Amino acid sequence: MDYQPKPLFIKRITALLKDKADTKQFFETAKTKPKKSIRVNTLKIQPEKLKQKLEAKGWKLKQILPNAFQIQSQLKPGELGKTKEHLLGYYYVQEITSMMPILALNPKPNNIILDLCAAPGSKTTQTAELMQNQGTIIANDLTIGRIAILSANLERCGITNTIITRHDGLQLIKILKKLNMKFDKILIDAPCSGEGNIRTSPKTYLEWNENILKKFSNKQKKLASASIQLLKPNSEMIYSTCTYAPEENEEVIQYLLDNNPNIEIQEITLPIKSRPGITKWKNKTFSNELKKAHRIYHHDNNMEGFFVCKIKKLSD
Repeated sequence: MDYQPKPLFIKRITALLKDKADTKQFFETAKTKPKKSIRVNTLKIQPEKLKQKLEAKGWKLKQILPNAFQIQSQLKPGELGKTKEHLLGYYYVQEITSMMPILALNPKPNNIILDLCAAPGSKTTQTAELMQNQGTIIANDLTIGRIAILSANLERCGITNTIITRHDGLQLIKILKKLNMKFDKILIDAPCSGEGNIRTSPKTYLEWNENILKKFSNKQKKLASASIQLLKPNSEMIYSTCTYAPEENEEVIQYLLDNNPNIEIQEITLPIKSRPGITKWKNKTFSNELKKAHRIYHHDNNMEGFFVCKIKKLSD
């Protein structure tokens, strides 16, 4: 089925990009499929060793990050998930842009980390890998089906430092507050409208409407604001989405700034092309600090779209 963007969506992207050629490239790229990518699980194998194994199968790989490859060759349907190397947990099938939030979070061994919306586990396993399987991750999700996938992925990748919880995010935060739990780092890879995934999921065009953006935005504000209370002083949180909507991105961060005088937005450097967060949208003006956030557009890297912002809690 040929899904087409709604006129209002086109209008919004045009307003965001502010350039006809840029907007045209955005929608042209949206009609194409991105190349698949994999992240090497260095808990089990080193990138060069895995590269040799996969190239022996005839695969063509392009190294994008020190531990991530883009698949350049045409594989059979399902082949990526059926190899012995995948089943052994040597690699995780993950979009390159999806790796950015954890690179920005920069987890360390012996950190105590909360991954509030963890399933299916791409960022949880990436976090554990950078922690060298040390420290503790609490990985939370709500639905039992997603929890099952998360659990299977952790097991396949040999992750042993992670506790899985099944709660509504706000409910879990209340429980952790009662237990006086505090975290070194928190990841909120928030449920969102998914505008950044239109290349792999073009039916997003069909389901998209502004009411969905408002609904997600309200949930995201509550979740992110409550999470700040669980951070230790001088600790950091990443807020990320796979959408372009300012209502779910800059507006959420502005809400945090307005309601938490003890936080600031941190500068981050990403290894792929990104654009600064915006400071105006419709009738709303956001802090200039929002320029430190990163907007990743799918046509800038021939990947998927993402939004990443790093927040530091200065004090209790």
